[in-house]
Amino acid sequence: MKRAVLFDLDGVLVDSRAAQLATLAGFATSVLDRRVTIEDLPPGAETTPREQVLAHLGLDGAIDKNGWDAASATATLVAKVFPFVVETLTDLRAADIATGVVTLRSRRCLHWLLPPDVIDLLDTTVCYEDATPKPSPDGLLLALDQLGATPGSAVFVGDTYTDIHAARAAGVTAVGAGWGFAGTDALTRTGADLVLSEPADLTSALLRLVGVPQLNGFPSDLDS
Repeated sequence: MKRAVLFDLDGVLVDSRAAQLATLAGFATSVLDRRVTIEDLPPGAETTPREQVLAHLGLDGAIDKNGWDAASATATLVAKVFPFVVETLTDLRAADIATGVVTLRSRRCLHWLLPPDVIDLLDTTVCYEDATPKPSPDGLLLALDQLGATPGSAVFVGDTYTDIHAARAAGVTAVGAGWGFAGTDALTRTGADLVLSEPADLTSALLRLVGVPQLNGFPSDLDS
């Protein structure tokens, strides 16, 4: 039976909070033709659907995709992959665990946020255009189908209530990334099976959850 670990992108693998807020402010500045700063955004803007944030600021109408992509491309220049990511993905691959990303970002944006060496460590990526967005479970189920894994042998690491709801709906073990957008308390209230405040114990927790035998925190079959 194939075992799999899936990750959300923003806030989990990529430190993109500032980039998300800058995208919202930059796009709003352009379409509203007035200066909009990050301080002008409503509380929780980084975890609120962009349509709601922009409507709050006064946008009446559809979001122009090209304008949004231009603002996003500029803002993502400040986003950084978290330091633990390469090591965690490498360790999971060494333990024969399939990995993937399920994100609300478009496939085009995926390549703005993740460098090639990180993408090469992922076995699949499911983006906004590939399946009904979270909190629907469709993206997670599609990724597992592509990996040949079942929900009962999989874990999803997310940082918002939509991630946790998607995991629960898919029958996948839900791990809350407390270092992400929502924080540990909100993820616990949402019903995550496990919430980690920091990524220090992420690899060992994931291996344990997918049932890989471990010795001193590492897969026992890798120690031989």
